[in-house]
Amino acid sequence: MKKLKIDFNAPVILGFTGISLVVLILYSLIGDGVLRTFGIRFTGWLDLRMYLRMFGHIFAHAGLAHFTGNFMLILAVGPMVEEKYGSSRLAMMMAVTALVTGLINVIFFKNVLLVGASGVVFMLILLASFVNIREGKFPLTVLLVAVLFIGNEIVTGVLRTDTISQMGHIIGGLCGGGFGFLVHGDRMRR
Repeated sequence: MKKLKIDFNAPVILGFTGISLVVLILYSLIGDGVLRTFGIRFTGWLDLRMYLRMFGHIFAHAGLAHFTGNFMLILAVGPMVEEKYGSSRLAMMMAVTALVTGLINVIFFKNVLLVGASGVVFMLILLASFVNIREGKFPLTVLLVAVLFIGNEIVTGVLRTDTISQMGHIIGGLCGGGFGFLVHGDRMRR
């Protein structure tokens, strides 16, 4: 009988999860200061820490439920996406998604503190739907995922006032769709 080994199969996803878990533990020990340290909001164009927070906000979560909700999906979808696109490309896509979401937040929602990996979740979901693209064909599943996820966030954002950043979800989904078209666009046009 072969000995079963645990495989570190998705280093970017597992590293992201580990860092975010450490930040969550710090938040549970220290409190809101951790969210203010990692969360992004407008603090001034000359504040260099604000630019770091444009990337750091994806590591902070406002409690275990927030963390669990994001990372159940990240851990379910992320390894497949990392295997398909590669670790370095996925890390770059996650960084770009964090940056774009952070920039949109500081430009349009200056007083809103944004934390969480929801944008990354939606980026992964949309990007995962591109995995089955074949030459000359655009999968209906990509369109349905985009309409259901992004459409739901637009409707929810208009009808409900809560602490959930539908903007982050929408921007993440748009980033995932954009990355999918960048990587697979030539195959769809053939």
